[in-house]
Amino acid sequence: MSNPVATRTAYGEALMALAEKEPRLVVLDADLTKSTMTANFAQSYPQRFFNIGIAEADLMGIAAGLSTTGLIPFASSFAIFATGRAYDQIRNTIAMGRLNVKIAATHAGLSVGEDGASHQALEDIGLMRGLPGMTIIVPADGEETYQAVHLAAAYNGPVYLRLGRPVVPQIHQDDFQLAWGKAQVMREGNAATVCATGHMTALALQAAADLSARGIEIEVIHVPFIKPLDGETIINSVRKT
Repeated sequence: MSNPVATRTAYGEALMALAEKEPRLVVLDADLTKSTMTANFAQSYPQRFFNIGIAEADLMGIAAGLSTTGLIPFASSFAIFATGRAYDQIRNTIAMGRLNVKIAATHAGLSVGEDGASHQALEDIGLMRGLPGMTIIVPADGEETYQAVHLAAAYNGPVYLRLGRPVVPQIHQDDFQLAWGKAQVMREGNAATVCATGHMTALALQAAADLSARGIEIEVIHVPFIKPLDGETIINSVRKT
C-alpha cells in the first residue's frame, strides 16, 4: 500500500487530465474549490468552470440544465450539502430525468470528523441508492478514484461519486483496471466474507491481516459500485465461506 493520497485529491487530478481530451467537460462548485480540489481546474479552464456559491440547490439545477445542452457537468461539494441541501433537485430533476450529471461529493462519512457532526454525511449512500437510474461509486484509493472519474464521464446517466477528506493508502496494483459494476476480491479466505467500500476497504484488509496472524482467514471484497451492486461476486464468496 504505497503512494497514499486523498480520494478528493485524485478527483482534482482526474478532472485536469480529462479536460484535455473531453471538451464537453464542465465543473461546478459550491464555493469549496480548495476543499473539493477543483481549484486547479478553475484556474486552468475558467470558461468551463462555474462557482455557484453556497447554493447547492442552484448547483444541481444548473448542472442539470448544462447537461441538456450536451455538456458533461461534474457538480462538486461536500457530501452532506450535495445530498442534504439539494435532494429535491437531484431526485426530481437529475434522477427522474435520467440527466447526465455527475455529483462529486467529497468529505463523506466520518472522514470529516474535524468539522463536527453537522458535516458527517452518513446517510448519503442511502439517499442516493433509492433514486431511479442513479449509479453510486465509492472508490478506495487514488488510482481507483482517477479511473472512476473517467468511467463516470464516459457513462451517459447520473452518477454519485463519493469521496473522502483524508489521505488513504493505495490498495490496488499499478496494472489495476476498474470494471463497471464489478466488486473485487482483495483477499481470499474461508472463515467469513467481509464486504467493504471506500476508505473502509483498507481497514478491512488490515483487520484480515491481523486475523490471519491468529489463524483466521477471512475473505475481503471491495465493493466500489454500490449501485449497480455486484451480487454475483458477493454471493459466490458467501457460499464458500
